[in-house]
Amino acid sequence: MLSEAIALPCGVVLKNRLVKAAMSDELGDGVGGATEPQIALYRRWAEGGAALLVVGECQIGPEHPENCGNLVLQPPVAIDRLTRLTGAARAAGAEIWAQLGHAGALAPPVTGPPKGPSALRVGALEAEALSDAEIEALPETFARAALAARQVGFTGVQVHAAHGFLLNQFLSPFFNRRTDRWGGGVENRSRLLLAVIERVRAAVGPAFPVAVRLNVEDGLEGGLDLPDALAVVERLDGAGVDLLDLSGGVYFPGAPSASDRTSSGPYFLEAAREVRRRTAVPLASAGGFKRRADVDAALASGAVNCVGLARLLVLDPDLPTRWLAGGEEAPAFPRFKDPPEGAVTAWYTQRIRAIGEGAEAQGGEDAADALAAVSARREANAARWRARYG
Repeated sequence: MLSEAIALPCGVVLKNRLVKAAMSDELGDGVGGATEPQIALYRRWAEGGAALLVVGECQIGPEHPENCGNLVLQPPVAIDRLTRLTGAARAAGAEIWAQLGHAGALAPPVTGPPKGPSALRVGALEAEALSDAEIEALPETFARAALAARQVGFTGVQVHAAHGFLLNQFLSPFFNRRTDRWGGGVENRSRLLLAVIERVRAAVGPAFPVAVRLNVEDGLEGGLDLPDALAVVERLDGAGVDLLDLSGGVYFPGAPSASDRTSSGPYFLEAAREVRRRTAVPLASAGGFKRRADVDAALASGAVNCVGLARLLVLDPDLPTRWLAGGEEAPAFPRFKDPPEGAVTAWYTQRIRAIGEGAEAQGGEDAADALAAVSARREANAARWRARYG
């Protein structure tokens, strides 16, 4: 099934079942614009053979970024470089979608205090509560970003409702402690996500792919669990979603992130089977796919229709081409002995940069050195972001 095309409800056809899953590549210019290494990166991944590339964390505005190396889908960002980025992927035969993000309570305080569904004081994390008026404005902001994405050549969008960022925060009882129409039961907690999807669909029209990345569980005490996630899925059925990308975990101090799990095999297939019973929307999932056999088995079981690959494609951008030709081999994941917190992710971030700079064959640096380099770059980007938007 790996090489079979799949038609999405909107009519767009993906040429195979492999997706380059969303990752925060941190290659932006520090004020929301694309860079030459970023353009080269997505050209390289498109040439590798995956049907779809999802550009992680394209911000709907500059106020609450996940990272100051993200793209922003709003002026005054340079449109020409964004158009060249999407054009590079499309010329190499791939669909390229923008993941529409807003970090909410997890945003770095570069343009003001972070804001989420509720005021939060947990350890070093502090966030203010969004007002009702600010919440009501969000669907239109997402819709404007989706329209901007289409105008610069993205061929679809993915609404980000996972990993502890804003729309996931509204779904999660840990973050959402409101007692008004935006909080309480799962019907109220999913109200904003449904409103965002409705407005995005109205903005981009019926023939443009609109996907959702959704946590099936937060892995955080008091967070979103599978029963509530399944209730959200039932509400999404019939909402005009073309692909539901299932994930889990949150980027929160003390909570496991999906990308750093060590369990063998795909992480979310059992949850995907439960989701499959509740919706006819095509399903994708990433996380834990390390062998061709895992991908084949997941597709053959019917639990998912597409499989997302992330770190595998950082290690080997050409892997889809070889698998589609019948190959079985996959790169071995590097092992790190007692890495500092965040160092493993930083190592992969540096590998992503190396691909964009044409230096992928040089091998990876020490994880601690990677963390130091990424941390320094984040500080520099934050200074630029603050100077432009603060």
